[in-house]
Amino acid sequence: MLESIIQGILLGGYYAVLAAGLSLMFGVVRFINLAHGDMAVLGAMIALWLVQVLGLGVPWAIALTLPMMAALGWLLQRFIFERSLKGGFLIPILTTIGLAAALQNGMFAAFGSDTRSLGAYIGGLSWASWQLPGNIFVGKLPVYMFATALVVLGALHLVLTRTGFGRAVRATASDPEAAALCGVDAIRVHRGAAAIAVALAGLAGIFLALRAQVTPFSGPMLLIFAFEAVVIGGIGSLRGTLLGGLALGLAQSLGGMISPQFSLLAGHCLFLVILAVRMSQGAASERGGWRAALMATVLNRAQMRRRA
Repeated sequence: MLESIIQGILLGGYYAVLAAGLSLMFGVVRFINLAHGDMAVLGAMIALWLVQVLGLGVPWAIALTLPMMAALGWLLQRFIFERSLKGGFLIPILTTIGLAAALQNGMFAAFGSDTRSLGAYIGGLSWASWQLPGNIFVGKLPVYMFATALVVLGALHLVLTRTGFGRAVRATASDPEAAALCGVDAIRVHRGAAAIAVALAGLAGIFLALRAQVTPFSGPMLLIFAFEAVVIGGIGSLRGTLLGGLALGLAQSLGGMISPQFSLLAGHCLFLVILAVRMSQGAASERGGWRAALMATVLNRAQMRRRA
């Protein structure tokens, strides 16, 4: 039981990194990026190409891949996402669906359909572990990835709360029009947020390539996990995204104790339960708002009659 909880927490750190970019895009740009999972796979494929073809070490490949993914996010926001947002709610969704299909087929043409992994290029780290009291084994690589996830999300939290760019991001996410009146360049903020979000997706893809295998068509499943973690933790909150990722990882790990086939299903069930609760709360608050408005109208009319 304890070992499953530990493994679930470590898995949840990975899900938090995977979901952070999706949450940031929606919270700041108000944009649901359905190509998020395929962008994560693209980051993994670029890192694999740098290692396998150019012969770079894994740390150097990661250091080069993340700026490339950030630049891609900036370019996508500049030339595609900004224009699609002007077309209403449906156009951005169709745009990202088309982008996802283009990324999948482009990676298939460039890299083939073989499964790939970075695990063979990190030596014994891919299977090394620590033995804890109680005959519990914890892999070193998942622990390092979890620590990296905490550092990355913590650094991003500090950027958003302690820097001028972070204040501009929060102001734009809260009220773009009011932020623009105060001199905030919303276009620049959106492009910066997109760059960070795509870089986080690339980091999550590299994490997946380190701990498992990827193919050009692994993106849709990653998108599902990211979306579930965002909904469970709350959209637009890094702290909530971390908690949502941990909850999803724990659900899958504990579900695997019941049955290996129930592992993923347990995470989906948790997502559906949280979604149903949030929808019922939203409906209740909406009904309460209507009741309050109705009561205010009745009281105003009563006061007017007394004055008359």
